[in-house]
Amino acid sequence: MLSIKNFSLSLADKALIEALNVNIKNGQVVSLMGPSGIGKSSLLNFLSGTLSSGLNAQGEVYLDQVAIHTKTPQERRVGLLQQTPLLFPHMSILENLSFAIPAKVKKCDRLELAYQALERVGIKDKANATPEQLSGGQQARVALQRTLLSEPGFLLLDEPFSKLDPALRREVRVFVLEEIRKANIPALLVTHDAEDAKAMQGPCIDLAAAH
Repeated sequence: MLSIKNFSLSLADKALIEALNVNIKNGQVVSLMGPSGIGKSSLLNFLSGTLSSGLNAQGEVYLDQVAIHTKTPQERRVGLLQQTPLLFPHMSILENLSFAIPAKVKKCDRLELAYQALERVGIKDKANATPEQLSGGQQARVALQRTLLSEPGFLLLDEPFSKLDPALRREVRVFVLEEIRKANIPALLVTHDAEDAKAMQGPCIDLAAAH
């Protein structure tokens, strides 16, 4: 479980988020909605330990009852899925996936895990393709698999569906929710789109309404 306790965010003297408390169960996606500038992405930065020094944030974060707000970004075991897949353009899809697997995993096992991820995406025949040779939906699915292969303790979703066309968006939403449930980790989605939040089948918090 991921627990955010008494999180507040301000810029200069302007309060953006006040006293936010969220508990996210394993395999669950909680959605945060609100207009641009309200602090959604800054909350994700706070959770990942990368918040800009220009913002003032207070609060505590616990992963499975262990405090992580005092840890470095590398120690937090966070997975991040963004608006663009950010796959390495000079690497094949198989190499992109293998790159994310922790070094503790044996080389032969890394390859097998990467192929299994390709199979889940349904593009095992594209192991040697480069990202530009995949469709937008395929890239989004590969980006999710790469993130999950890094064995994160929790997942942050920063508008990951916003650049997909409507039909593809629906398909990728379903895929993302299924994979999060299989991985059994908590996930937090920030979005402008009410349909994105609804598709995640979990609680939705409207930050604008909290003001």
